[in-house]
Amino acid sequence: MPRYTLKVNGQARTVDVPADTPLLWVLRDNLELVGTKYGCGIGQCGACMVHLNGVPMRSCQAPVSTVAGLAITTIEGLDPTGAHPLQKAWCDHDVPQCGYCQAGQIMTAAALLRNNPNPTDGEIDDAMAGNLCRCGTYLRIRAAIKDAAGTMKGAAQ
Repeated sequence: MPRYTLKVNGQARTVDVPADTPLLWVLRDNLELVGTKYGCGIGQCGACMVHLNGVPMRSCQAPVSTVAGLAITTIEGLDPTGAHPLQKAWCDHDVPQCGYCQAGQIMTAAALLRNNPNPTDGEIDDAMAGNLCRCGTYLRIRAAIKDAAGTMKGAAQ
């Protein structure tokens, strides 16, 4: 079986898995990082979103053989204590209902704010369009992103 060394949340981790194993299952089953969720398995819902070299990617669609050597960031790596401005804003706005999609939502929002620190409502909606929330908390998600953007902007000054 092939061996892959992955850089996950800043740490080198080695796994022995078939080349076509989706990164999602490597994270969850082999590395016990269960914050990244399985939603649909076909790249449509965004629950499995992680960052690969800072770019949001659906981990259910990324074979492990294609991500070795890339910097992989999961929700656990965004801020292990939950103190990232987005994580705090999610709580402040009571965004989670069932909570299932939230890691993917937050990872997508983090990439948005890294590239666009002051997004408009339309830019937020466009960026988040690929993440489904079965509970329909989209207005709270947008408000949390706007608050986090303000917090991050204030911290940068």
